Amino acid sequence: MLGSPRQMARRMVSDLERTGTPAFRGPGHRPQAFHGTRTAHTSVAPVLVGDHTHRHPRARRPEPTVSVIIPAKNEARNLPAVLGALPAGLHEVILVDGNSTDATVAVARSCRPGIIVVQQSRKGKGNALACGFAAATGDFLVMLDADGSTDPEEIPRFVAALEQGADFAKGSRFMPGAGSSDISRLRQAGNFWLSTIVNLLYGTRYTDLCYGYNAFRRDCLDKIDLDASARTDVDPTVMLWGDGFEVETLINVRIAKAGLRVMEVPSFESRRVFGKSNLHAFSDGLRVLQTIRIEHRWGARRAATGSQRPSRLDDVAWSIVSTSTLEAG
Repeated sequence: MLGSPRQMARRMVSDLERTGTPAFRGPGHRPQAFHGTRTAHTSVAPVLVGDHTHRHPRARRPEPTVSVIIPAKNEARNLPAVLGALPAGLHEVILVDGNSTDATVAVARSCRPGIIVVQQSRKGKGNALACGFAAATGDFLVMLDADGSTDPEEIPRFVAALEQGADFAKGSRFMPGAGSSDISRLRQAGNFWLSTIVNLLYGTRYTDLCYGYNAFRRDCLDKIDLDASARTDVDPTVMLWGDGFEVETLINVRIAKAGLRVMEVPSFESRRVFGKSNLHAFSDGLRVLQTIRIEHRWGARRAATGSQRPSRLDDVAWSIVSTSTLEAG
């Protein structure tokens, strides 16, 4: 018999005084005393088994793996600083070599044993990124420049944005906690107007359209849709559509068209450590403008033919999610 309520209460008080743990004594129940030093309780989740609810420690979700893709051509002098500043715990680092004539590959392997080296199939930064994306196996992919202008120590910011639910973590030099010591007034003005055009066309709120420091979930790859294949029908020294510096705008526009969840991340752009930049403000600006025009026309043509626009989050408006930002830590 369980006894009267008063007797049950007395037994609970007695258990508490003796073991530090109140216990309800049902038929066949044996109270278990706590031995040793008391520690914090483990998070538990109830699991129903038969007629009784048992508890077990909550299973920890595996940490997402991170791949860093670094396009490089004749960056042997810059790579030691870049590779040396990478955070610990990365799944893989992929160097995409653009047929370098210096010791880029040898230096990369010396600085980071185990680095994966991939040769790009054509020429241009866009093709290099496409080849790196194709070789990556991580859950999250990070785009990093080899010239030292993008800071590897900011990678945890981008990863944090993805862990918070973003599909695409977009670096920006023009938000609180960000900046640049490299961009000229002409390039900054061009970037502003090009960003404005894209924002008007797609309802986005990009603050920095032409910055190439980004990270994304690997299931964004089919939306980005870059071609890494070695084309036998074209001259490998000729850049195809998306193979050049317009690739950053191409990626940002396709992410906008796909309606993915975007979070902007503050980033500081430094001057390249050694060497000269291959950027040309006027010609590259025209190429970016052409990218916007062609991608918009292509999207309108798809809509006219009844094709469905792919979207992972059909119930979330871009104008809402694109305003999310990650403050600088």
